Amino acid sequence: MTDLHLHPSLREPAQTSKAWPFEEARKLIKRYPDGKPGGEAVLFETGYGPSGLPHIGTFNEVLRTTMVRRAYEALTGGAPTRLVAFSDDMDGLRKVPDNVPQKEMLAAHLGKPLTDIPDPFGKYESFAHHNNAMLREFLDRFGFDYEFVSSTERYKSGAFDEALKNVLRHNQDILDIMLPTLRAERAATYSPILPVSPKSGIVLQVPVSVVDADAGLVSFEDEGETITHSILGGGAKLQWKVDWAMRWVALGVDYEMYGKDLTDSGVQSGKIARALGGQKPEGLIYEMFLDEKGEKISKSKGNGLSLEQWLSYGSEESLAFFAYREPKAAKQLHIGVIPKAVDEYLQMRGNYPAQEPDKKLGNPVHHVHVARGEDMPSAELPVTFGLLLNLVGVMGADASKEQIWRYLGQYVEGANAESYPELDRLIDNAMAYNRDYVAPTLKRRKPQGGEAAALAELDAKLAALPADASADDIQNIVYEIGKNEVYGFENLRDWFKALYETLLGSSAGPRMGSFIALFGIDNTRRLIAEALA
Repeated sequence: MTDLHLHPSLREPAQTSKAWPFEEARKLIKRYPDGKPGGEAVLFETGYGPSGLPHIGTFNEVLRTTMVRRAYEALTGGAPTRLVAFSDDMDGLRKVPDNVPQKEMLAAHLGKPLTDIPDPFGKYESFAHHNNAMLREFLDRFGFDYEFVSSTERYKSGAFDEALKNVLRHNQDILDIMLPTLRAERAATYSPILPVSPKSGIVLQVPVSVVDADAGLVSFEDEGETITHSILGGGAKLQWKVDWAMRWVALGVDYEMYGKDLTDSGVQSGKIARALGGQKPEGLIYEMFLDEKGEKISKSKGNGLSLEQWLSYGSEESLAFFAYREPKAAKQLHIGVIPKAVDEYLQMRGNYPAQEPDKKLGNPVHHVHVARGEDMPSAELPVTFGLLLNLVGVMGADASKEQIWRYLGQYVEGANAESYPELDRLIDNAMAYNRDYVAPTLKRRKPQGGEAAALAELDAKLAALPADASADDIQNIVYEIGKNEVYGFENLRDWFKALYETLLGSSAGPRMGSFIALFGIDNTRRLIAEALA
């Protein structure tokens, strides 16, 4: 891991930076003005429920938490920190996910801990082990520095035993916190402790009486029989809000962020943590992602965007860039936001080297690359992603990658996959995006009114230019034509819109001078001829 965030030039501006990771990190400075007692590492935690495959929200939480972690290190000059990615894999399976095979087999194991259910993919010793492996592969891909912790391993190894005895000692205090928040029907059977049935192996939701807190013994009814049972060593799990609080206290968690949908859970878990003799961690409550209609994204509705989809059409860095922006604001997350995120990331990255240190800390790309443990990439790309998309669009869905590189080679000296590996990956993204989302919607319209005469003049002006005319020279010609009152454009925006709709078949597009220079004057004249015909 590089120490970009600890660069001496950034230490002083970090103290006053308004970037949200620094604002969050200052909560920890306030919590521990002299560092965590005993020189202990400040502990950051993220939670994962492995009843389904990891998704973009999982990535989002680990990324943002890592950004706060690095900001805290920058503020303190490198105080020790740890990040725990906690998998709640002792949880009972409540419903069968939609996106897995062997649904009937899973249905036969409903209620059992996720680590006791066979893997429907047939690769690992349990369903949870499969999903945990996917999580770790997912986090490793992005270069996150974390420690994986399994709930099952902690419960079954006895690592949580003392904490569980503490829960039994405070059973009534926890009931006093939770029962007023529950409906009467739920309150009648609620217990902070969920024993694992020695008969069926199911995580039971039944009333439980404490027999001996110091011995970890409880009694409850199991299949018509009242039994006394030890909750230690994996004999029980805790209810979600109690489990969260117990974990905070047992592990000594100092920071954990969570979504707005868990606001109430956070409040109740904080009260329980205090009842157990600990304290609630610091944290950010972030807003949820919305779909393109502005509706909340739901796994069951399937109206979200998967990590795989984003990475098919955009870069890893652009996803991290998108996740950084305004975590407290609801944002639309759909396929259409990807091209803009890619180009905004590249633009901000281009700005970074010349910025003053305080501006660097406010630049999202700083936090993106610090979270990935990387130095800032120095390479600048010769074309924008938007321009690349338009090039691929006019070349057609049948165009090969080799043909695209040949075009780029005419525009950029020495342009090839070896010289520009990042651009090579973006060409793959652009080809996939064009194939799946652009090509099916492209429809060029006929020129209207003065548009035909304006296009004819553009054609004549382009014919008089040398083949290697600069993008700026071409752009000046485009401007002159658009500003000529004889063609009737109210403003330049109308002229550009006409160019996009008649030549490219879309309502928005690139800087035309750059596009024509890239696509070639002769090829552009062919597009104009097709439009005028």
